[in-house]
Amino acid sequence: MNIEKKSNLETVLVLQGGGSLGAYECGVYKTLSKYGIEFDVIAGTSIGAINASIIAASKSDNKAEILEEFWMDLSETITPPILDDKIRAIMSSTNAVIWGNSHAFMPLWFNPNWFSFSFNQPFMYDISPLGKTLKNYVDFDKLGRSGNPRLIVTSTDIQQGKPTIFDSKYDKINETHILASAGYPFYGISWTVINGKYLWDGTLLSNTPLREVINASPRNDKKVYMVNLFPKKHEHLPENMSEAWHRARDLMHVDKTDHSIMMSKIISRYLKVMREMHDILNHVNLDEKMKVRLKKLEPEFHKLACDRGAIIEDIIKIERSEESPFIFEDADFSLLTIKNLIRQGQEDAEKVLLEKKKIDN
Repeated sequence: MNIEKKSNLETVLVLQGGGSLGAYECGVYKTLSKYGIEFDVIAGTSIGAINASIIAASKSDNKAEILEEFWMDLSETITPPILDDKIRAIMSSTNAVIWGNSHAFMPLWFNPNWFSFSFNQPFMYDISPLGKTLKNYVDFDKLGRSGNPRLIVTSTDIQQGKPTIFDSKYDKINETHILASAGYPFYGISWTVINGKYLWDGTLLSNTPLREVINASPRNDKKVYMVNLFPKKHEHLPENMSEAWHRARDLMHVDKTDHSIMMSKIISRYLKVMREMHDILNHVNLDEKMKVRLKKLEPEFHKLACDRGAIIEDIIKIERSEESPFIFEDADFSLLTIKNLIRQGQEDAEKVLLEKKKIDN
């Protein structure tokens, strides 16, 4: 029996977590949208899941515009724009620590039952305001419908130490599932409970959910656009503890998919050899004993070569760089910083796409 290669090509967008740095992803998407690039699958964790949900099921046909509106809604105008980047980041993040962000998270000490508040508890901020905000931008009923991108978001099961994946192909995703992906414990954000599972931020296990996309859709080959919020390379050595923590944080959250991509290429070579050998064996005269053996191997061959035969055909990485590192830069929601991140994302994506066009031509 001759076997054809079965995979269709999916275009995938992978978005990392990174707090306010997610505004950079907004800028990247604005450029991708300008070039008419559409996605079959959008995957994200933490702020990446939030951006992904807006792109996948926007209440507006202009997804890039409504995504930017969301980020303008999330930004704060209290911090003076005249300050330099680092001072502005310090003031804005301090403001977020004390007062929270009314569109995303609020301190428990602002709860009507504030008198019962104690620092001896597992979180300090309630993330439910973000759920209300998302309802203004996301039509969750669109998810799972034909013609809309497939949405994959990741979270972490606190008790089992395993990823919990929500996939719009199988799950009825709503704002609660997005919140479950964004409860970052190191910043005191609350967990979310879904079906008896206590869930934290997906970044705790993987900040770049490419593997989850491959596992969720193992039959289709992929062209992947990946947005990296944390620089992998940085020539400047830390000069103090703050910079040391900052660089360590970057390395913890940086894209670690190189091994997955390398293995995908190796596996694709194995699969090509398997298919060739399979076709050869089906065109030679075998005795009855060998035919029986080949027939017994057929189901296993199909499982390996067809059911899980997807490869990554192309990957386009758009990576944020930084000149003024600050450990809490991902908590800087000042309006100027958000606008700068959006612009930087747009410009970086433009450069990457133009460079790729030159290479392809």
